[in-house]
Amino acid sequence: MVTTPTFNSWVRCPNPNPEAYFRLFCFPYAGGGASIFRTWSNSLPPDIEVCTIQLPGREDRLKEAPFTHISPLVEILTQIIHPYLDIPFAFFGHSMGALIGFELARKLRSEQAPTPNHLFISGRRAAQIPDLNPLIHTLPEPEFLSELRQLNGTPKQVLEHYELMQLLMPILRADFSICGTYTYLTEPPLDCSISAFGGIEDSGETPEMIESWSVQTSSLFSLEMLPGDHFFINSSRPLLLEMLAKKIEQVMALGFV
Repeated sequence: MVTTPTFNSWVRCPNPNPEAYFRLFCFPYAGGGASIFRTWSNSLPPDIEVCTIQLPGREDRLKEAPFTHISPLVEILTQIIHPYLDIPFAFFGHSMGALIGFELARKLRSEQAPTPNHLFISGRRAAQIPDLNPLIHTLPEPEFLSELRQLNGTPKQVLEHYELMQLLMPILRADFSICGTYTYLTEPPLDCSISAFGGIEDSGETPEMIESWSVQTSSLFSLEMLPGDHFFINSSRPLLLEMLAKKIEQVMALGFV
């Protein structure tokens, strides 16, 4: 039997399960919060405990300053997440979240702490491939909003709500800064296997860019392209969760390769 640590502001486990044999940590995309994943445990086997990461600056942490660079964020996450690493686990991250999960896995390795048994990468080009437009977070407001519309991840009614967008703008700029200021440093490949997912209609993150994650593991790698654009995580959620469940089952069966 395992015991999920008590509530903290960073890690949320909507359905704690002391009998869980596996934990899935979920990292949000830019502008997103833990609520993105609030229903995921309903579609996954009950023995998989879903723990969502709530970053500062959003939802019930709105008054806290968001991070603008990935290194200090990963530093604190390494300490925050450590009590939760008492059973096998995997990281899932979409877009910005994929980058955070990848760097956190490398940081845990450098600290000789438990590392993920599997890494799920979603909607993000390989870490070694630079962003084509790293300065999105510095654009004037009209151009920044135009970029958000092209990504199609922010509802139209939110984009057109001036007061709400003024509230969300600092968070979105901070998150885009995390990605835009990211500098990839060469390290040995991870030991854990990696599954990468992309959207068939996502013109910004091509299959070739996503498949390049294969060099970041010395173990097994797989690529799946799902229906939808950059936010297929929402439009193809049932299919994605079905794939996650099957892959975790395979990882367990193969002895956590």
